[in-house]
Amino acid sequence: MARPRLHDDALRTRLLEVASRVVADGGPRALTVRDVAARAGTSASAVYALWGGRDELVRAVGEEALRRFAAHLAAAPGTDDPEADLLALGLAYRDSALADPHFYRVMFDTAGAGARGPDAPPSTAQPTFTVLADAVARVLRSHGAPPDVAARAAVPAALTLWGLAHGLVELELSGLLPGDPAERAERFRDSLVAVGGAAVPGAAATPRRPPA
Repeated sequence: MARPRLHDDALRTRLLEVASRVVADGGPRALTVRDVAARAGTSASAVYALWGGRDELVRAVGEEALRRFAAHLAAAPGTDDPEADLLALGLAYRDSALADPHFYRVMFDTAGAGARGPDAPPSTAQPTFTVLADAVARVLRSHGAPPDVAARAAVPAALTLWGLAHGLVELELSGLLPGDPAERAERFRDSLVAVGGAAVPGAAATPRRPPA
């Protein structure tokens, strides 16, 4: 019979959840091993056993934030309609933020940066951004843009869409958007559609034709 693990996955998840709230509310410097352990109902030794120390725990929180976000984007449906798929990614962005608000905010703090490391490529080269840029490029190609043109235009357009989604999500998480949940969801969707047509060059005005 296998011996039970002293520190199982449930405890690991609970500690990451608690730590994400601490970092989201007060920044990485607010996190201490003893405080996180006490809030999670365990001992500091459990944290050291799982991660080795405070800095490693902060890094793990950032990694978990990015992992959860990437999982939401990966779950967005893929179809034969590039524009529908681009919209689905935008909606998945909001879904991820609302499902894990503390982890979402951690991604934009130093915990998220720490998870990527000092020698990591810029944000536009991160997998979670390239997914968006690739979706934009696919829309552009579907409207007749040559692949090289679509690839160049995709990054600035994707940055615009990212800025829109991030701004609206931050307002919603801060309780600054009016309306009930259904109204806020509809407003977010409508904003993506309206700005997406302008941000993705040619997508709103160029007649559709199948990509080559």
